[in-house]
Amino acid sequence: MSADQIVGFDCADGIATITLNRPDRRNALSVAAVERLYDLWETIDARPEIRVVVLTAAPCGTFCAGMDLKEASEIQASRGVDVLTLLRDPFHQRMRSVRVPIIAAMTGHFAAGGFMLSMNADIRIGVAGTSGGITEAKRGRGSPWAVPLLWQVPQPIFMEMVLTGESQSIERLYDLGFINYIETNAEAVLDRAYRLARTICQNAPLSVAAGKKSILTAMDLGCEGGLDEAKRIYEHVYASEDAQEGPRAFAEKRAPIWRGC
Repeated sequence: MSADQIVGFDCADGIATITLNRPDRRNALSVAAVERLYDLWETIDARPEIRVVVLTAAPCGTFCAGMDLKEASEIQASRGVDVLTLLRDPFHQRMRSVRVPIIAAMTGHFAAGGFMLSMNADIRIGVAGTSGGITEAKRGRGSPWAVPLLWQVPQPIFMEMVLTGESQSIERLYDLGFINYIETNAEAVLDRAYRLARTICQNAPLSVAAGKKSILTAMDLGCEGGLDEAKRIYEHVYASEDAQEGPRAFAEKRAPIWRGC
């Protein structure tokens, strides 16, 4: 399969759709898939018409099983190197800096690198009866990428997940606030994701981008530092034409026409 088949990409009406497409390998992340994802985050940031991303996967009962362990073993045996050394961004930090919101439409179970993709997204939707976990400890691997989860679930739960490697039910993750919505099947997950995406697309793009950036920045800086930085981030929003268009459209009882400037 070519790179664009391994990870599909489509864009329409401001919504980009990224689809993991290795159902025969439970949508596991091969070297080619990881490199393709990196390139797509770069592409999305370079295209201002893209307002939101839906990240999903080919239906097979698993959204993403994590790293392709079979490929990793073959690479170690044939080339004598660890698979992570072949990747530009082995812990997917580039995904965390994408300017537009990312909605993870998880069509099944998610583990290890699959959990990482969901964690790096901004909104998460899952299927009832599925589970997600940080399973690296069961394979002798590591999960440094999971540190941001400390701001997303209680610390004792995070510790349990990392140390035991046991998966958690989607229902428990929802109760903890990690999952936004649980749907009955994969089709309903996608329906919910696109409804949310269309709602986001109706909003002022500068406000949406600044909202995402300021929230993530506050995770790094804490309350006071985050508040100060958020005010700086929003300065260009208040100075924009869109900031005048919103009140004007409200007063004129019409839908706003956003220019993104």
